[in-house]
Amino acid sequence: MRNGLVEEAQKLFDKMPLRNTVTWNAMIRGYFINGRFVEAVNFFDQMPERDIFSYNTVIDGMMQCGDVDGAREVFDGMPFRDVVTWNSMVSGYIRNGMIYKAVEAFDGMLLKDVISWNSVIGGLVNCGDLDLAEEYFRRMIVRDIVSWTIMISGLASAGRVLEARELFVNMPVRDVRAWNAMMVGYIENGQIEIAEDLFQKMPKHNFESWNELISGLVRSKRVTHAINLFMEMPQKCQKMWNSILLELVRNGLIKQVHAIMEKFPYSDVVTWTNLIVGYFGLGEVGGAIQIFELMPARDATVWNATVFGLGENDQGEEGLKLFIRMKESGPSADKATFTSVLTLCSDLPTLQFGKQTHAGVIKSGFNSFISVSNAMITMYARCGSMHSALLEFSSMSSHDIISWNSIICGYAHHGNGEKALEMFERMRLTDTMPNHITFVGVLSACSHAGLVDQGRYYFDFMKSKCCLQPKIEHYTCIVDLLGRFGLIDEAMNFLDQMRADGVEVPASVWGALLGACRIYKNIEVGKIAGGRVLEVDPCNSGVYLILAELFLSGGKRGEAEKIWAQMKENGVKKQPGCSWIEVNRSAHIFLSGDSSHPEFSRVCCVLDLIHMELEIKISESNAVSFQQIKVPFDGHYG
Repeated sequence: MRNGLVEEAQKLFDKMPLRNTVTWNAMIRGYFINGRFVEAVNFFDQMPERDIFSYNTVIDGMMQCGDVDGAREVFDGMPFRDVVTWNSMVSGYIRNGMIYKAVEAFDGMLLKDVISWNSVIGGLVNCGDLDLAEEYFRRMIVRDIVSWTIMISGLASAGRVLEARELFVNMPVRDVRAWNAMMVGYIENGQIEIAEDLFQKMPKHNFESWNELISGLVRSKRVTHAINLFMEMPQKCQKMWNSILLELVRNGLIKQVHAIMEKFPYSDVVTWTNLIVGYFGLGEVGGAIQIFELMPARDATVWNATVFGLGENDQGEEGLKLFIRMKESGPSADKATFTSVLTLCSDLPTLQFGKQTHAGVIKSGFNSFISVSNAMITMYARCGSMHSALLEFSSMSSHDIISWNSIICGYAHHGNGEKALEMFERMRLTDTMPNHITFVGVLSACSHAGLVDQGRYYFDFMKSKCCLQPKIEHYTCIVDLLGRFGLIDEAMNFLDQMRADGVEVPASVWGALLGACRIYKNIEVGKIAGGRVLEVDPCNSGVYLILAELFLSGGKRGEAEKIWAQMKENGVKKQPGCSWIEVNRSAHIFLSGDSSHPEFSRVCCVLDLIHMELEIKISESNAVSFQQIKVPFDGHYG
């Protein structure tokens, strides 16, 4: 039973010609130890004879399994009880969060030992009732070191360090646990220097002593002192070393960590992985890759971290190449690997590689993991294959909020507002509660589909029914929705209401309004909106161009020229347009004004042929002149 071999124990029990109470008790306790609650209770019910140990074992086991009522029933049916029985009830109530039931049982005990007192005092300390804990502590006739340590730890954790120190000083005998409790109390209250002094005065240290002080020094940003103390530690702990260096990584001291790791030979794959993550966090991809390549041994975690880090630093193609290397010579991909790779496919986007990865997921048996399925839904949605996204969504046995958000936002992104709202209404029939991202998808869907009334309704529904405070993205969606259909005045009133609610109108919201003013040629409001965006982002070339176009459309060429002059004065240049297309499983990227693509000449030739074909068709139909529809082509594809 102690080694988890329950069936073997059962076979031995069945073969025994004679069994006594000790045998039955061993089986019952073994079933409880191995989590076989039902079998343990059944055996107890079948026992021909029971002793006090039988009852105590069942009470303790039922309490550990959370069956408080069952334990109480056994307790009430006992012919006699000892102090262990009562202690099992007290500790069981405490374990199940019923502290005052424990106090009631404790007060009913005729005979109490120090374990009884320590149990109820510890329970009161843990639930924060220090006053009652102190009262019981004062009433104790005989205390052991545990009694004192419980109170010292409780008072220190509550910030009552002076009272804890007073108890510590008055202890008749102290062991290393009491010293540690007092030291941890100082650390928790930000008095790390006193904790260091106490550490030096300790007659004896155990592993916890070193561990707590080093951890305290790390949390106090005194990492150098933590490293020095670690060097003095008689038994080096790999986990502690990693936590020290991880704190340095979190503070951006990546190169210092690298130097320390080169100097001291305590690092393992976890340490190096943290360093790689740190380099990626700084955007130093070269440093991260250099470490990855120099590592003598790599586990799946470091491969995953590197693939993900490349994607986070806009090098998704390199991330996919690394994934291919992993399949060829690295460890087996796990669910984190597939999730990262599918995310890269979503960001690039590359549908063919996403489909291949989907096949790998099924082959490896990870398609049952909800996180992987969610990544596949997102990948298909972002790559434009909503049919495949819906198939994956429908094949899932259960959905979480990410699943629903992925499918709703996917439909919204592709302009299928009605389908997005249909999925949202299906979600409302489940137990899944919508969050902020859900409503970004819902409101975007309303905007794309022109559902103004529904947009207003869902915005109010989010605030009043779901108790979600709108974020910038939600305000932007509503302004975009109103502005898209010419309700400029209502959009301005909406912004006034935002300010009245104490919400600062961000540049993105003004940008959405500016876009509406461009469509409906509202120069007055457009000038206000554009000015607000440029106050925050004076280098936004798009805003200058929209304002200039707006003024030109209203016959205000002088105002447009001022905008161009302001743009030139601020050194703002229009960012070149960028587009890409996947042909025969290969991605081709084109920048406006760039002729470096190897197929550039052939592309230009095809475009010339298309223009010639247009000229012929137009001249034949005589419907309109070619000059009215021809798109000027200056030899640059973009």
